[in-house]
Amino acid sequence: MARSRQTHNVLVGASFLAVLAALGAGQAALAAKAAAQAAGAVQAPRFEVDPLWPKPLPNHWVLGSAVGVSVDARDHVFIVHRGAGTLNARTEIGLASTPPSAEDCCLPAPPILEFDPAGNLVGHWGGPGPGYEWPASNHGITADDKGNVWIGGNAKGDAHVVKFTRDGKFLMQFGHQGQGKGSNDMENFGQVAKIFVDPKANEAYIADGYGNKRVVVIDADTGKFKRYWGAYGHKPDDTDLGNYDPAALPAQQFRTPVHCAELANDGLLYVCDRPNDRIQVFQKDGSFVKETFIAKKTLGDGSVWDIAFSKDPRQKYLYLADGKNEKVYILDRDTLKILTAFGDGGRQPGQFFGVHSIATDSKGNIYTTETYEGKRLQKFVYKGLGPVKPDQGTPWGVK
Repeated sequence: MARSRQTHNVLVGASFLAVLAALGAGQAALAAKAAAQAAGAVQAPRFEVDPLWPKPLPNHWVLGSAVGVSVDARDHVFIVHRGAGTLNARTEIGLASTPPSAEDCCLPAPPILEFDPAGNLVGHWGGPGPGYEWPASNHGITADDKGNVWIGGNAKGDAHVVKFTRDGKFLMQFGHQGQGKGSNDMENFGQVAKIFVDPKANEAYIADGYGNKRVVVIDADTGKFKRYWGAYGHKPDDTDLGNYDPAALPAQQFRTPVHCAELANDGLLYVCDRPNDRIQVFQKDGSFVKETFIAKKTLGDGSVWDIAFSKDPRQKYLYLADGKNEKVYILDRDTLKILTAFGDGGRQPGQFFGVHSIATDSKGNIYTTETYEGKRLQKFVYKGLGPVKPDQGTPWGVK
């Protein structure tokens, strides 16, 4: 009897050990599967929205449609927005209405705002002044390596760019209001969307723009036109192409607006052909290299709004703002393959309404501005490389 009980206990113990071993093997298999999946997952930069950046504006100021963002060598963030013209006098800026319809709130902020890395407002200026023509509809902002700030304009008749010191002292104007003569004019522009300044060659690349259909390269000091081109490096043609058709053959000219022209460290120029839903890549002399389409079925406003690059020396990743589908795409810059995207339409932090412009700082953080009713500046903190889903949605709680 005792021997039988002993045998029973041995068998029970052996069965328990077998179960434990099986569980351990199962856990190991699951862990191995998870590791294999992680190893095979797409690796890309990850970001998390900072809902407390920037800090609130003083003086009851509010932003209008924010149409440009740039980061200088000090990691100070400059934005340009459109004030009263895009703010409702009755509901948003009661103090600015005539007569004032509110006692305490609110007023449109100055067109140019400068924030330090902590999100403090440290500078503000802009608007008409002596010696220059402020654009009727300011658009795009670029802080160059010399501490200067460039601004374009996309209203009808805005045929110029203006250049200031970072604290708003006027330096130079290139082109003249109302003097644009089309996409082969060598003295004026046609509703400039954005400027990129190449410090090595002292050249400015002009995304020209909302009226014209070209990229223009000028001397950054004198404004002298040096070269220009249209889609595929062709001579620009202002013929009306009609509405974009995703089923048609690729258009041989840009559609308006040509919304950005961003130069990478390796000398490749990435151009936002916004309504055609494509990025075109060129050598600095205008020689066509390649193109890719993004969300090709997007109509109307288009999908390719603005471009920035990752801060690693090779600039391995390209960040693309899409204000129609309300996303920031992350592409492999070499292959132009989309790796992932973040963002969604909405009003909460990390969501977008008309995400218009994008820039990066020295730490790899991303800054975006929103036009139309978005009227906002947001910061997305770089969280390092890691496995990512194809669409990350609103970037909260990234680990």
